[in-house]
Amino acid sequence: MGLGGISVWQLAIILVIVILLFGTKRLKGIGGDVGEAIKGFRKSMNDDEKPSVEQHKGETLDAQAEKKTESTPHKD
Repeated sequence: MGLGGISVWQLAIILVIVILLFGTKRLKGIGGDVGEAIKGFRKSMNDDEKPSVEQHKGETLDAQAEKKTESTPHKD
């Protein structure tokens, strides 16, 4: 048994029919286009999650350290 009740032989027959209908050159082109689309989608998803260093180049954070003292002493 293969995927969802389809055997390996049935998948092989479907693959042969698809190759006969479209040809290997067209399938290669379609595969390349789908691969580029997936790669572009993943890149855009990663770009949205993490801001790049180049976008914030030269920006600094202006902050000063402050010493805080506690009003109640620690009990050991």
